[in-house]
Amino acid sequence: MPAVSKGDGMRGLAVFISDIRNCKSKEAEIKRINKELANIRSKFKGDKALDGYSKKKYVCKLLFIFLLGHDIDFGHMEAVNLLSSNKYTEKQIGYLFISVLVNSNSELIRLINNAIKNDLASRNPTFMCLALHCIANVGSREMGEAFAADIPRILVAGDSMDSVKQSAALCLLRLYKASPDLVPMGEWTARVVHLLNDQHMGVVTAAVSLITCLCKKNPDDFKTCISLAVSRLSRIVSSASTDLQDYTYYFVPAPWLSVKLLRLLQCYPPPEDAAVKGRLVECLETVLNKAQEPPKSKKVQHSNAKNAILFETISLIIHYDSEPNLLVRACNQLGQFLQHRETNLRYLALESMCTLASSEFSHEAVKTHIDTVINALKTERDVSVRQRAADLLYAMCDRSNAKQIVSEMLRYLETADYAIREEIVLKVAILAEKYAVDYSWYVDTILNLIRIAGDYVSEEVWYRVLQIVTNRDDVQGYAAKTVFEALQAPACHENMVKVGGYILGEFGNLIAGDPRSSPPVQFSLLHSKFHLCSVATRALLLSTYIKFINLFPETKATIQGVLRAGSQLRNADVELQQRAVEYLTLSSVASTDVLATVLEEMPPFPERESSILAKLKRKKGPGAGSALDDGRRDPSSHDINGGVEPTPSTVSTPSPSADLLGLRAAPPPAAPPAPLGAGNLLVDVFSDGPAAQPSLGPTPEEAFLSELEPPAPESPMALLADPAPAADPGPEDIGPPIPEADELLNKFVCRNNGVLFENQLLQIGVKSEFRQNLGRMYLFYGNKTSVQFQNFSPTVVHPGDLQTHILSTWSSPLAPARPLQVMMLKAPTPGPLLYLASLTMSGHSWLCRPSGWPRRWTVGRRCSRCSISSVCGTS
Repeated sequence: MPAVSKGDGMRGLAVFISDIRNCKSKEAEIKRINKELANIRSKFKGDKALDGYSKKKYVCKLLFIFLLGHDIDFGHMEAVNLLSSNKYTEKQIGYLFISVLVNSNSELIRLINNAIKNDLASRNPTFMCLALHCIANVGSREMGEAFAADIPRILVAGDSMDSVKQSAALCLLRLYKASPDLVPMGEWTARVVHLLNDQHMGVVTAAVSLITCLCKKNPDDFKTCISLAVSRLSRIVSSASTDLQDYTYYFVPAPWLSVKLLRLLQCYPPPEDAAVKGRLVECLETVLNKAQEPPKSKKVQHSNAKNAILFETISLIIHYDSEPNLLVRACNQLGQFLQHRETNLRYLALESMCTLASSEFSHEAVKTHIDTVINALKTERDVSVRQRAADLLYAMCDRSNAKQIVSEMLRYLETADYAIREEIVLKVAILAEKYAVDYSWYVDTILNLIRIAGDYVSEEVWYRVLQIVTNRDDVQGYAAKTVFEALQAPACHENMVKVGGYILGEFGNLIAGDPRSSPPVQFSLLHSKFHLCSVATRALLLSTYIKFINLFPETKATIQGVLRAGSQLRNADVELQQRAVEYLTLSSVASTDVLATVLEEMPPFPERESSILAKLKRKKGPGAGSALDDGRRDPSSHDINGGVEPTPSTVSTPSPSADLLGLRAAPPPAAPPAPLGAGNLLVDVFSDGPAAQPSLGPTPEEAFLSELEPPAPESPMALLADPAPAADPGPEDIGPPIPEADELLNKFVCRNNGVLFENQLLQIGVKSEFRQNLGRMYLFYGNKTSVQFQNFSPTVVHPGDLQTHILSTWSSPLAPARPLQVMMLKAPTPGPLLYLASLTMSGHSWLCRPSGWPRRWTVGRRCSRCSISSVCGTS
């Protein structure tokens, strides 16, 4: 940079700054600034042309005023005019003003681009650097489009000076980050890699930053940089502090370049060339050896530079995960930092060891520091360090130390910071489930978790323990006994009441033989908590009471008295009122056999991946999956509730069960469950899927009509897979109903919409809505074959008083893979209906009819022409 001569000093600017500093109040400062702005405006608008010095002085004053926080709405054109000056100081002030005050969408960008283009073509290195700096500072897309092709050429040109190359590399990096599509990948990409061999360390440092960013999107184009980076790193690591005198920072040679090279190598797998890999391993070992040497300076800058290289080296060793010796040495080195007096080093050591714990080579080495980590969890004053200690305990946990780690985390949970309590609760729940050898220990752990931090125990946690207890017969009795004892505490958290209500309602009979936990005692204990709970919990307890009537008939009178009480039958909450009325009627009207059938024990939940781990990943944020779901899997460990839910890539849906009508339930979205209301509590607790989320959409009247609209013609086609073309199926090709047809009717106990019947030929769907004594119903028939159904004729058998309420029916061909809206009913009173459909396919006539609704469906009869047997049998 050219030296500024003594005559370039701007006395007027110095006087103005001094006046501003000497102002005694804000009002005085504003008055002085307004006076100066009026003077500058008059100078710019005067007839007399200003020389370059005056323009520079006034533009500097405007820039200073802007930096004080005042708006500047003039002077931009004068700054642009300074760009055409041949004096460095004037051009510098012009570029500085533009970089700070000119918006990327300003109308002056075109004029600025012309001035920049002239400076880039001038071959004056000083002017070229100023222009490149301005492009990087503004970074607008218009500038990128104008100069994206010129900057790479300047970067790799043989006659470009080192300072220009350095500025060009950083400018190109800025444009690539702002608009990646504007930077073309051409022949210059191979030449920019060779800048790693440049003699100028500043050029190498800038080139490494650029290549690191570019190779993340185009790794193959820059793969040759690996050997050059290793070579340059080897020369730096093996050099003495006197060899790179100009780039040695407190006795550490080129620390910033070393860190950048190590980060560049983390973008690629280990080198395939044995010689390059051996040289790299040697460099890594040298860095670890230097970390053991006594410091050459007591300055904190020396230790910071030295440790920066060390931690980046350890990150590269973890990234490769292929050198057991280096991994163990890295772990031991980090272990020394766990008790360092510097808080930042302890934090970084804990964070790096969390990643090391996931490696099979270093996991055992990490476990040797368990006592130190537990002590850090108890004694650290910084909450962020304690959180990293909890993360490391979670990462190093396995079957051998699970009980110790879980007990320590539970002990720490009593005094933990509120900000991390929920995360620790999730970690304890996951570890207790993952490494439980004894199911009674798992139940005890979760109940202790609820007792210690009940407010932070999410629904996923206590849902999970209910699923596991339901699926394990050998732990049900112990769970019932343990939760019964926990409910006897004077102050009992509401989540404990929920767990107790469910478990005692399902398995309370297993402890009823003990007089201390007889049925009346169980009911009295639960009911004593009833009035202290929320509406959702009361709804669950009412379900528990009706379960008690089935399990313990001797409690029927007492429970009916509770249900008959005015506080229940006339409850302000409609959900509690409805449950009380329905349960009271059910217990009074239903016979013992019917009651036992309706209130039978819950079936086992389907095996699936724990939702607690998914919640922990969401809480940790994006990018936390690798740390939480590490690759190290204990071969003897498995989730106590079974395997993992199959992924879409491993599940194939056969074409006979394609959903032509779009009425099957969609898979639940992976979103956090909403807080339970009284209306959806039973669905969440007593079903294997998440509850339906309440919607704040249309009014009930709008929903009543909109849900009954027939599906759009293209909607069902979007749900179809692409089946292979099939031959014209004859009756002999038609198999029995698909296996899931037996369960299609059961869903209508709780739902109004869905698939009513399905086989290889036909899919029948229902969309209905009922309100008091009125109902509306659509029937949809879907052709699942590749040929058209002829003479398709749906009919309805119904009581005579419904005849006038049939709004419409159709009889038409039914095209392949297309649904047909058949009819809509409006029934004033419930009554038996019989749905019939006749069709012709390949010359054969068929009849589909339901029999004995809603118990069984018989579909098909002998063809009148060829006497072929029933197509679908009975389902």
